[in-house]
Amino acid sequence: MRVCVIGMGPIGNLHADIYKEDELVELVGVCDIIEERARRAGERLGVPWYLDAQEMLDQLKPDLCSVTTGGYEYGSDHYKPTMQALTAGSHVLCEKPICNEIEPAEKMVALAREKGLCLGINMNHRFTPAARMAKKWQNEGLIGDLLFVNMALWIGKFQELESPYYHLKALNPHSVDIMRHFCGDVEKVQCFAMKAPGRNIWSTASINMKFKNGMVGHLTSSYDIERGHPMERCEVAGTKGRFVLEDMWREVTLYPAGNMEKRVYTNPVFGGYRGFDDTFRCRIRSFVRQVADGVPPEEIDGSGADGLAAQKVIQAAIVSLDTGKVVDVDSI
Repeated sequence: MRVCVIGMGPIGNLHADIYKEDELVELVGVCDIIEERARRAGERLGVPWYLDAQEMLDQLKPDLCSVTTGGYEYGSDHYKPTMQALTAGSHVLCEKPICNEIEPAEKMVALAREKGLCLGINMNHRFTPAARMAKKWQNEGLIGDLLFVNMALWIGKFQELESPYYHLKALNPHSVDIMRHFCGDVEKVQCFAMKAPGRNIWSTASINMKFKNGMVGHLTSSYDIERGHPMERCEVAGTKGRFVLEDMWREVTLYPAGNMEKRVYTNPVFGGYRGFDDTFRCRIRSFVRQVADGVPPEEIDGSGADGLAAQKVIQAAIVSLDTGKVVDVDSI
């Protein structure tokens, strides 16, 4: 398949490098509105470079595009190139968040559905051996009927940001997606947040959730803690046991109910994940293979619909924060 990348910052270059390694695709072009970034990436990768996505799509006619742009709240620039690529008949893997606003995100999902094309979102935290092992245990019935989930994700991001909701919209697509991946759709949301000393954004948040299946959950997220180890933790509990997934790929532990013997998957020293970039590699390769195998668009793992659902939960949290009320996600 012929592949293009739109948006050649560090993440776009990482996407391009992974495509260059993949025997199922051929990287044929890159694009960025900043000439220096487009030119430097094109020359480094040995492909034509463009300043206009529509021109690239018209000339190169790719089968698949990565959209790795940014914009306001790290998502506003995803809408236009995604719509252009889908209109041109290309499958799209878009960086998270799917979009920083709900209405454009809905249009992106609707157009992909109308065109019968695959739209995936880079929810790379679910694409690790540890996360897949946790899902395997769940599918085998080892967790039982779900009771609660506790999720936490924090990184240090201390620069001044343009939106008071930047942290909620840009970080939590990962958090909410992991919770939905294991626990299903969220029904109600209640959010509390704070602006840490010297901050102009809601930089640490506590979000309570009720899921449509009746279970309850909690998310703690923060931009106020120095990046280090650990940075992410997901605990899912049910009537037969619980698992704790730590740092995406590092380790997952199964605690069977009434049994003092636990089961542990630990990332191997040799042959395991070497760093965060490997989560991108696994996610991108998964998308490429699902497209190549003809997986129906509605069955894509980490789909546009999943990305939209996560953003609706986040928007419900923002409404709750602003109003002090519990918010129905279906009202968003």
